[in-house]
Amino acid sequence: MLIRTFNPPVRTLMGPGPSDVHPRVLEALSRPTIGHLDPAFITMMDELKELLQYALQTGNAMTMPVSAPGSAGMETCFVNLVEPDDKVIVCQNGVFGGRMKENVERCGGSAVMVENTWGEAIDINKLEDTLKVHGDARIVAMVHAETSTGAQSDVAALVKLAHANDCLTIVDAVTSLGGTPVKVDEWEIDAVYSGSQKCLSCTPGLSPVSFNERALEKVRNRKARVQSWFMDLNLVMGYWGTGAKRAYHHTAPINALYALHEALLILQEEGLENAWARHLKNHLALRAGLEAMGLQFIVKEADRLPQLNAVTIPAGVDDAAVRSRLLNEYNLEIGAGLGALAGKVWRIGLMGHASRAENILLCIGALESVLGDMGAGIKPGVALPAMQQVLNS
Repeated sequence: MLIRTFNPPVRTLMGPGPSDVHPRVLEALSRPTIGHLDPAFITMMDELKELLQYALQTGNAMTMPVSAPGSAGMETCFVNLVEPDDKVIVCQNGVFGGRMKENVERCGGSAVMVENTWGEAIDINKLEDTLKVHGDARIVAMVHAETSTGAQSDVAALVKLAHANDCLTIVDAVTSLGGTPVKVDEWEIDAVYSGSQKCLSCTPGLSPVSFNERALEKVRNRKARVQSWFMDLNLVMGYWGTGAKRAYHHTAPINALYALHEALLILQEEGLENAWARHLKNHLALRAGLEAMGLQFIVKEADRLPQLNAVTIPAGVDDAAVRSRLLNEYNLEIGAGLGALAGKVWRIGLMGHASRAENILLCIGALESVLGDMGAGIKPGVALPAMQQVLNS
């Protein structure tokens, strides 16, 4: 077979991630590669840390991007904070709470699960009851924005409760960072991780993390060595620390870090509050169109994540067939359901650069056309005016 240069099709990415990458970020990827210990690159690294601190609303010195996707950010938090025989309470309300459990167990810890209904926020009363029973737990882990369902939990309240019971906290902010408030210092989160490919509109493959002094004290006083050499904070910070002199740890993904620097610069230029407001308004416009059409959200409004919308698939409609037609006829990607919600919902993302009026217009129009053609029984001709009314308000 003759293999030629790969030229991907141009898609509009409105699934659960990756999201549309901003043109400025794509341009940044093409800049000249320099050495990962070059003084100019180290200057850029320091700027990148400062931009991440702004995005995460933290002054934590231990704030950096892990050179791997969000799953590695998750693992970085767990392998550094969880030791063999540690008891960790994991709040689960979707797929990614289950991945936290996997991490705890692979670190030799014991995971105590606080199970919540998928599509609902984490119930603080359930966590409180679990903490009363398991007073020897030392860590509480939770997902802020559950990507599998589009539900957002009250992390500030959950973290406060965990601290009142002498527990450190690990928070998944993969889908929330840049799209909805994440306030690491104000909420006193001990360890947090995110991803580059969602509301930051960067390419996949990097995971911002941040650890406060409480978390670092736990790392410094470990009895067992961190099981991962690559993710051991004691080693990584020799490279991501401060000052002009850096210790070689690994060859950083240089051009990808250029891209993240540019993505975070774009976020800073827009302003966090403006970015949060944009995601919310565009969610309200999408919601107006979908509900006018006759589609329903699975998450109640108070717990709904603006940038990830889980909507119920109409009865009798072939999930895969609809997504295939959207992709092939409109170059539009939306996401399928995961786990218990597979085949039951579509996940429609409005993340970062993808959270734009023209994308909502495309999505609503394409869905109305495809579902109408498939005899789904939707209400025709009302979705676009409903959407436009919100956008024009």
